[in-house]
Amino acid sequence: MPIRPRVLHVAPEMAPLAKMGGLGDVVQALPKALRQIGLDCRVLLPAYPCVLGNIEKHQLPLRRLRVSVHVSLEWRVFSARILRTDLDGVPVYLLEQPELFSNPSIYPMDLNESSALPFAFLSLAALELPSTTRWRPQIYHVHDWPAAMLPVALRWHRHYRKMGLGVDTVLTLHNMAHHGILPEAALLGLGLDPASFGMDGLEFYGQVNLLKGGILTSDAITTVSPRYSWEIQTKGGGMGLEGVLASQKRKIRGILNGIDTDIWNPGTDPVLPAQYGAESPDGKALCRAALLRRLGWEDDGAPLLLWVGRLVEQKGVDLLLSSVDKLVGMGCRLLVIGSGHALYEDGLRKATERLEGRLWSYIGYSEEMAHLAYAGSDLFLMPSLFEPCGLSQLIALRYGTIPVARAVGGLADTIIDADGSQKGYGFLFSEYTSEELVQAVERALAAHADGSRWEEIVRRGMSMDFSWSNSAMAYANLYLELLGVEASDLKEH
Repeated sequence: MPIRPRVLHVAPEMAPLAKMGGLGDVVQALPKALRQIGLDCRVLLPAYPCVLGNIEKHQLPLRRLRVSVHVSLEWRVFSARILRTDLDGVPVYLLEQPELFSNPSIYPMDLNESSALPFAFLSLAALELPSTTRWRPQIYHVHDWPAAMLPVALRWHRHYRKMGLGVDTVLTLHNMAHHGILPEAALLGLGLDPASFGMDGLEFYGQVNLLKGGILTSDAITTVSPRYSWEIQTKGGGMGLEGVLASQKRKIRGILNGIDTDIWNPGTDPVLPAQYGAESPDGKALCRAALLRRLGWEDDGAPLLLWVGRLVEQKGVDLLLSSVDKLVGMGCRLLVIGSGHALYEDGLRKATERLEGRLWSYIGYSEEMAHLAYAGSDLFLMPSLFEPCGLSQLIALRYGTIPVARAVGGLADTIIDADGSQKGYGFLFSEYTSEELVQAVERALAAHADGSRWEEIVRRGMSMDFSWSNSAMAYANLYLELLGVEASDLKEH
């Protein structure tokens, strides 16, 4: 008889309700894609002030259930009212707990016993949810260290390890740079058995590592691209946990992220002054004209380079800043949209003042501006130090803006170099140097100067399918494998 697996995604972010990075995009799109192929996927999310504000902004339904969850932490009981909304057909449970969920930035600047409580509560509240909603997940799908305490609790928590819930857990690693490090003294307040603190447990250089615990205790681990799944098992990519990950490699699999093609679709995008597609690309020129007007620039025919992302070391901002004079000197103009480390923001401001008319920057993030920039630009720069998957290059390709990227992680999985293959639709470089970035841009500009070749590169890039459909089926098969059933038993939606 066909089944409909029940899966609860537990995460601190879900776009557009709460978003600090790509994790929020995944939690928005993956459950939606899974429901479309017949799974009963739902999401548990903290009710941060921004979440409630965005529910109102997007005119989503909001219902306060007559139930609460109660979790014991730090020698007291925290309670949260359960709210429910629906986003793109996905039921979303919200934890209304103003004392814990008041940080507008979601993540604390410094993680300690106190600032970790919101994430511990999120993880443990997920295990209490079935008793209040009467909906019982078969699989808990947790995302990164903020929800990693859930599988940890099922093995080492004084109360939850004895509950016999009979559930499976999946941990998705979005970014190994963040572990969730706490002092050993935090164990008791979190309700964890002191015996969990050891080399084969939570101990990490004398401290508690929640991500390590999640890796050891989850039933399956996924990464957001195939290449990243083996990069994290190396010294360069494992961020100190490469040995732990290698010991768990039997349960690791890389599943490429996708993009929500309902949101990122130049053929229907309401923000754009003209819609276009791979087979009808004329509207892109009108988008370029509108973008240049927005920037206050005349169209001098110069290729327009785009950067959209966080201004942090991972994204290769230092390469960008050290290369900007050379890029502009090659006859390009550059548009940068992003925010992040104050040092990089200040460097970008100074460069913009120095290169007025050739460099334009927006410190912050504007969804409307990003859509127009993707549509109106020619090349997209992504010189990442490391990149678990990356969504920006997929969006850029969808909008006919060709990526120039470093061949790491998901960038290497999703981009084929146009000089290395007749099927190519991007330009890659290997070494993390300004010289290699500039050389890759030079190759891209040479292709751009050949009108017919460039049109074919753009058409190939726009024709690639980076939707969630294939990835969702890979996740569905993983869930069914954990449940011990065949893929053919999946109930049609």
